[in-house]
Amino acid sequence: MRSTYILLLFGFISNFTFSQVMEEINPPDNIKSVVFKGPTDDQFPVIELGESMTLEFDDLTANEQDYYYKIFHCDYDWTPSQLLKSQYLSGMDNQRIVDYENSYTTLQPYSNYRLTIPNENTGLKVSGNYVLEIYNSYGDLQFSRRFVVYRNAVTVEGNIRRSRDFEYINTKQVVQFNINTAGFNVVNPKREIKVAILQNHHWPSALYNITPQFTIGTELVYKYDTETSFFGGNEYLNFDTKDLRSPTFAISNIEMRDVYHHYLFTNEYRYDKEYTYFPDINGDFVVRTLQGDDVSREAEYSKVHFSLPYTDLIGLDDVYVIGKFNNYALDEQNKMIFNEENGKFETALTIKQGFYNYKYVVQKQDGSIDPNLVSGNFHFTENNYLILVYYRDFGKLYDSIIGIGSLNSRNISN
Repeated sequence: MRSTYILLLFGFISNFTFSQVMEEINPPDNIKSVVFKGPTDDQFPVIELGESMTLEFDDLTANEQDYYYKIFHCDYDWTPSQLLKSQYLSGMDNQRIVDYENSYTTLQPYSNYRLTIPNENTGLKVSGNYVLEIYNSYGDLQFSRRFVVYRNAVTVEGNIRRSRDFEYINTKQVVQFNINTAGFNVVNPKREIKVAILQNHHWPSALYNITPQFTIGTELVYKYDTETSFFGGNEYLNFDTKDLRSPTFAISNIEMRDVYHHYLFTNEYRYDKEYTYFPDINGDFVVRTLQGDDVSREAEYSKVHFSLPYTDLIGLDDVYVIGKFNNYALDEQNKMIFNEENGKFETALTIKQGFYNYKYVVQKQDGSIDPNLVSGNFHFTENNYLILVYYRDFGKLYDSIIGIGSLNSRNISN
C-alpha cells in the first residue's frame, strides 16, 4: 500500500513538474494556407467569450482525408492548465471536421477544410490561452495554433514611444500603458495580474512577467523603457498573385509549366538604407483571385521564386523566407540555397494566390536568430501591439484574460 502511494505521488509530481509548453506545430508539406481568424482580419484569433472564430486550410493530396480537432486550455506560460475539459468546454472536442470541399478547375488539386468554433458540438466556457490541434485519421498531430479568449472586465490604454536609451533611440519602440481595474476587485495587483505584450501577433518575441511600475488608485501604470521595448524592424516586403498571368510591381516574369511560376525581383538589403514608409499588413496574407468567385476553392497555387544577393555579411549563415503564410517557420522548406552561378540565395515556395507579406531572417552558425539583419531596424516602422491582461485569484485553477489593449506605432511619440 505504501509503495502504491509513493508511485501515485511520484506520478503526480512528474506530471506537475514536467508540464510542457504548448508551442505551435507547423503542418507537413501537403497542408497549406492555414487561415485562422476571429471577427477581425488579423490571422490570430483574439476573441471575446461568445464570439466565433474560423480555421481554414488546404490539403494538396486532395483525397478528402478525415481531420479531427482537439482544444486545450493553457495557463499564462502556455503550459496546460489544471482545468478538466468539462470545465472549459461545453460539449466535446475530438470531432471530425465535416465542412470540406474539393478545388474547382485548378491546376493543383486540393481539398479545402473549414472549422468554426463554437459549433453544435463544441463551445468555450472560460477565457484564457488556448491551443487548437488538428489530427489526421491515424491520430497523428498535423499542426496546432494558439488563440486567446478574453472578457472585458478592465480597460487598457497606452501609447508607443521612442526609446530613451541613446543606443536604441533610432531602432526601438517602447510600449507604455495603464490598466484601469475600476469595477473589478483586485487585492494584490503584483501577484494577481500578469501581462503579455505581442508585436504583430508574434509569440516568439512576446514580453512576459512585467509587473506594474506603480499604482494610482485603481490604475496600474506601466511606464517602463527597456522592459517593454521592441526592435522596430522594417516594413514587410510584399507581392500579389491575384492575377495569375499579369506581373505586378514585385513580379519580374511569369512562366507556365505544370503550374504557374512567379519570379519576384531580387530583393535588396535595407539595413544600411534610409527608412521608407511602405504600407504593409504586418506579416499577414490575404488569399484572393481574379480567376474565380470562391477564393477557398478556385484560387490557384503557384511556385513563387525568391532571391537575395549573397554578401559577406551573411557568410555561412542560413537565410529563410518567412511570413504568416508559413507561420514564420525556420525549416528546410523555407531555407534559401546559394546559387553559385548567379551569386544569389534562392528558393521557390508553393503559395496560394493572394497578397502576401514576407521578410528574410538570418540564423547564425551558433543557432542565434537575427530577424532584422537584412531589413534593418527603424523606430518609424508601423507595428501593431497587443496587450493581454491575465488574472488569477488566490486558489483559482487557471489564468483568465480579463482585458486586452491594442496599440499602433503609426503615431509614435518622443
